[in-house]
Amino acid sequence: MSIVKINALTVPDEQREILEKRFASRGGAVENSDGFEWFELLRPVEGTDQYLVYTRWRDEASFQAWMEGPMKAAHQGGGEGGGERPKPAASGSSVWSFEVVQQAAPKS
Repeated sequence: MSIVKINALTVPDEQREILEKRFASRGGAVENSDGFEWFELLRPVEGTDQYLVYTRWRDEASFQAWMEGPMKAAHQGGGEGGGERPKPAASGSSVWSFEVVQQAAPKS
């Protein structure tokens, strides 16, 4: 079965729009990666300032290959036009890892 990685990002109110725009403009940065299965950016509704970045992968090796390749390159690059890298929108981050042991889909 698949594995799930959830990146919990602490995002101050004034940075929410910036974070969402950055994810919207990422233009398929993960979708073409081998072993990638699903992505969701979850906005907090109440009681927390943490966004959750949910990704599902075929296996740990696929996730690690993306981390060491496309993700690393995207986060090490300069800003638009080769300028300085923009300030992070999140003030904190932690990654949670899970194995999928059960799943269900709607019945047809």
